[in-house]
Amino acid sequence: MSEARLPTIDLRRDPAPQLPAVDRALRDAGFLLVTGHGVDPGLRAAIRETARAFFHLPAAVKEPYAVRVGGRGWLGPGAEANGYAEGTATPPDLKESLSFAAEEPTGDPAVDAEWFLPNTWPTEVPALKPLLDTYLAQMKELSDRVLDLLGTALGEERDFFTRHTGHPTFGFNINWYPGLERTGAPEPGQFRIGPHTDFGTVTVLDREAGKGGLQVFTDAGGWQDAPYDPAAFTVNIGDLMAGWTGGRWRSGRHRVLPPPADAPAEELMSLVYFYECTPGTTIHGIESHGYLRAQLDAIATD
Repeated sequence: MSEARLPTIDLRRDPAPQLPAVDRALRDAGFLLVTGHGVDPGLRAAIRETARAFFHLPAAVKEPYAVRVGGRGWLGPGAEANGYAEGTATPPDLKESLSFAAEEPTGDPAVDAEWFLPNTWPTEVPALKPLLDTYLAQMKELSDRVLDLLGTALGEERDFFTRHTGHPTFGFNINWYPGLERTGAPEPGQFRIGPHTDFGTVTVLDREAGKGGLQVFTDAGGWQDAPYDPAAFTVNIGDLMAGWTGGRWRSGRHRVLPPPADAPAEELMSLVYFYECTPGTTIHGIESHGYLRAQLDAIATD
């Protein structure tokens, strides 16, 4: 499989010379890489190590934390089928997730009851909360930096997007992709994550390289392996961002390949930060969080 050509944007450099590459990448694929972000790789490694300890616990220990898609807790095997969001009838995704989300209340009871609830922290891995408290704060800051870059690349004021992230929602998944000894042989058309686009503004992904890894779709190249740089975050835009640009930029279609037969023990983990906007934001007549809720409900298998 060929590798997609995505630009790497260095956030430490003057953005002006990099803006044409940003615009071109988001028109063609909806994806790019960013470096110069300042996020400690040791923090990401510690999160993976701690989360792996949870995922390797017996199912009976994890079950009390089970939630449906959009909840805060454990999404077990078969809980999600991302292909449903684009109308693709795929078998359930071959992964497990720990899911977290924004919890600082706005003071609006209706909004807080749906979007700003307390997170659930597994008592079996007490080190996870302080690690994620640090990481999620850094992801918020990084996402706003990316949005400021995108506002400029679109030819608008720098805060064209971030003026709508004063009290945003976010979702954060630690996705665990176990090997074949846990999943069994994939069914026809079954993936670690089925083909889909994300739903919100930007997704900031810290991933691991593997044979059963991330692929992105472009009209010119079809499905291609996403390039991997351990120093970079992979950034893609979602449906709301594509709508915000009037369709100039495309919501990045992607999938994660199933466990490979020639590397059956391959185990990967991704840290996926889905950044949204402040509830009540309307984008070309679409209420942002009504759309987000509908799409989250669409990928649930129950």
